[in-house]
Amino acid sequence: MGRFDGRVAVITGAARGIGFGAATRFAEEGASVAILDLDESAAAEAATKLPGEAKHIGVGANVGRSADVDAAVGRVVEELGGLHIVMNNAGVTRDNLLFKMTEDDWDVVMNVHLKGAFLLSKAAQAHFVAQKYGKIVNVSSTSALGNRGQANYSAAKMGIQGFTRTLAIELGPFGVNVNAIAPGFIATEMTDATAARLKLDVDEFRRLSAEHNAVKRVGHPEDIAAAAAFLASDEASYITGQTLYVDGGATLG
Repeated sequence: MGRFDGRVAVITGAARGIGFGAATRFAEEGASVAILDLDESAAAEAATKLPGEAKHIGVGANVGRSADVDAAVGRVVEELGGLHIVMNNAGVTRDNLLFKMTEDDWDVVMNVHLKGAFLLSKAAQAHFVAQKYGKIVNVSSTSALGNRGQANYSAAKMGIQGFTRTLAIELGPFGVNVNAIAPGFIATEMTDATAARLKLDVDEFRRLSAEHNAVKRVGHPEDIAAAAAFLASDEASYITGQTLYVDGGATLG
């Protein structure tokens, strides 16, 4: 038996990268997984690649729009038979120094990261509170501690940590655990795009990034998936309101 047999998990931004890694891990452990992504065709295709015998679906949704999120949650509950786990993973970057950053750069990042987490958590909590059970895992970042050229992203990711702590206080009495993961450098299409923007070879960019942590390697989606699976499991039922830094020790000093 898997840890998530009979459970339904919704993961945003899960057509690729960290989200898909987490979706794969949850599916391997028995969950029915709904992949939410802005691109419905990409979400549907990703869902067909998930392992396990449970049913999986891909759903198109703009997490910054309440109507999209409410419709997506309704579809998940109808097609998969419930909702037990939410992972707010969807994210974008619009990096620039403050004097070059536009209002749109700021708004886009805030809408996806913070508003998206708010809307999905709000839609899910109605089901969680009614059944006296639920797990929310939010994705923050080591950039929450400050990172040059990422005033918008850093603010959003630190906001996720405050959001996590507050939801833990509000929803704890109803059997809902809320935690966050703060990844360090993870090898994904997003970080590869950063390398291209900096005009660096991807392998060189990863090598340089690995030098800045204690374990001397970059992280992979599977590393975040392992942490998410633990925090969403009943083994972590006495853990709530916490942010777990999964960064190879990069923030140690």
